[in-house]
Amino acid sequence: MSPLDAGRCSAVLFDLDGTLVDTAPDMVAVLQELQRDRDREPVAYDVGRAYVSNGALGLLSLGFPDIEHAVGSELHTAYLERYALRVCEASTLFPGLGHLLETLDAAGLPWGVVTNKPAHLTNPLLERLALAARCACTVSGDTLPQRKPHPAPLLHACELAGLLPQNTIYVGDASRDIQAGQNAGMATIAAAYGYVTPDDDPHRWGADLVAADTAELTQILLKAVNLDA
Repeated sequence: MSPLDAGRCSAVLFDLDGTLVDTAPDMVAVLQELQRDRDREPVAYDVGRAYVSNGALGLLSLGFPDIEHAVGSELHTAYLERYALRVCEASTLFPGLGHLLETLDAAGLPWGVVTNKPAHLTNPLLERLALAARCACTVSGDTLPQRKPHPAPLLHACELAGLLPQNTIYVGDASRDIQAGQNAGMATIAAAYGYVTPDDDPHRWGADLVAADTAELTQILLKAVNLDA
């Protein structure tokens, strides 16, 4: 029997970028600004959007493919500084997920965020979207020494919120999210509507289920926590 069968789950953890929040408008805009400043043709928005789940380094590798990028490099630092100033200018919850979170809140079912995004960007984003106080837990990419796909961030989230991993669902839009969830003993859902590169396929990540859009994700989650009646 699948752990996503009705009534078997009691909590949900979400990846952030590309799963819960559409941050691509702000993140791609910063890349495009850096490219213009360095006399480069900016990437098309739709192209850049697919790489947002790979973070600043992934976007920089797309926009500056002839330059070797590393944490703390000049371009990486410049990107993070600019993005911190506009972390939530155009970013929003994906359509329908506001209602989903309200439904979970009304039923007293905890939900939280586990992301590889650093805390100095995660926390302001959640605050500006009025989500921070509602999260049962928030684990960022620098909360622990380990990051996804390691299961430690997900297990730490469970500890913070008093959740049992085997009763928790993790939703993410990258293979590392599904791997982390599986290694933590959680049910997993792949968000195929998220930031998936053209050479990737969410159906190959091994998730328990794949949600094509947020409407399907909502349907799956509400059934899993026995709120679909």
